Amino acid sequence: MTRRLLAEFVGTAMLLIGVVGSGIMGETLADGNVAIALLANAIATGCILYVIITTLGPVSGAHFNPAVTLAFILRGEIELPLAAKYVAVQVAGGIVGVWLTHLMFDQSILQISTTDRTGIALWSSEVLATFGLLFVIFGGLYSRPEAVPTLVALYITGAYWYTSSTSFANPAVTIARSLSDTFAGINPVHMPLFIVMQVIGVGLAAVILPLLFLDQDD
Repeated sequence: MTRRLLAEFVGTAMLLIGVVGSGIMGETLADGNVAIALLANAIATGCILYVIITTLGPVSGAHFNPAVTLAFILRGEIELPLAAKYVAVQVAGGIVGVWLTHLMFDQSILQISTTDRTGIALWSSEVLATFGLLFVIFGGLYSRPEAVPTLVALYITGAYWYTSSTSFANPAVTIARSLSDTFAGINPVHMPLFIVMQVIGVGLAAVILPLLFLDQDD
């Protein structure tokens, strides 16, 4: 239990270091070119996802995302008490990861984002982004389990570009990014609806994915 929770905490912290740190570095070096900053952000996020899923997957299952944990609850593959602990350490790890990133880049550790992210376009994007992430995870587990780290990394790298919200698809990431007034931030006022849309994405996945990826004996 302790190893699992520590893995979820460390993995989520490392994920946020990758997301926020690459956003800060990309924006600094891109000299106002938002496309270059986003490209750097996407590539670094995909890289860190591949690393943490590969290394920590055998320890905790490599959720690093309350939406993923919720999906596993709905599939009956994780018990609610353990899932609640997973979510708690994921959120805590994400916040600590943001604070460590601010420290590393010599910024104020405690921040509140002022980046507005709201509207039907971004909300619908988060539904689709979360559904797509779960499609990749459970489709990968069904067809090629050893490829899941690569599939998730590739999906998120691409989804930064083909979703209007840049594919948060993760409540813990959303909460943590509200505490960073940097390239990757989201205004805390707009955070709750992003999370609601992510949960809706989980609900859609719970209905649709079992029809696609049946048990091998079915």
